[in-house]
Amino acid sequence: MNRLKSFFLAQLFIIYTRYLIGGAFVFACIIKIKGKRFTTYSQEDAPLGSAMHFFEVLYQTGLYWQFIGWAQLLAGFLLMTQRYAKLGALVNFPILLNVFVITISMEFGGTPLITGLMLAANVMLLIWHWGELRSLINLPHQPEAKDQEENKPLWAITGLILFLFTAGYRVLFDLYNPFFWFGVGFIIGLSAFLIRVVQRKRAKKNLSPA
Repeated sequence: MNRLKSFFLAQLFIIYTRYLIGGAFVFACIIKIKGKRFTTYSQEDAPLGSAMHFFEVLYQTGLYWQFIGWAQLLAGFLLMTQRYAKLGALVNFPILLNVFVITISMEFGGTPLITGLMLAANVMLLIWHWGELRSLINLPHQPEAKDQEENKPLWAITGLILFLFTAGYRVLFDLYNPFFWFGVGFIIGLSAFLIRVVQRKRAKKNLSPA
């Protein structure tokens, strides 16, 4: 694992995985925090035990519905900061596991595939940081290298921009376009990648002998 973690592209993959999972959680949670339904109309008459009836019951709880939203917001934010991503992966795991079990317990169409992939990605993040997380079960702590890519300020700044854009977009607009959100997020993420590539090229050029 330590050898894999030394590769630049592998580190980037982890960073952008955090952005994707965290951003998806922030995108989905704001509607709950605002105390609104996923759907436009009430689903009180939906068949008992159906997915829509389940969400209507959760919505009707009021405080619990908003609590779920705040928990998802916290988990998403921690992941996107990069600095606190290990804690974010820990907080996110039980939430995603719960969501995955719900989607396979009811008729959600292809949703279990999406939630399953997100859960697998979160497990991957936990494995990535296993060297440090293993101390939670009284195994010897294995500190990570100080020069990990995730520690670069650029990624924390990018995460904050993505978080503010996603949260702001969902706070301001009840009606939304997921393609617009993903497109803007993609441009922000791509811009950070290009900036980092330029930084690395300049650093190598400065280190090369004249």
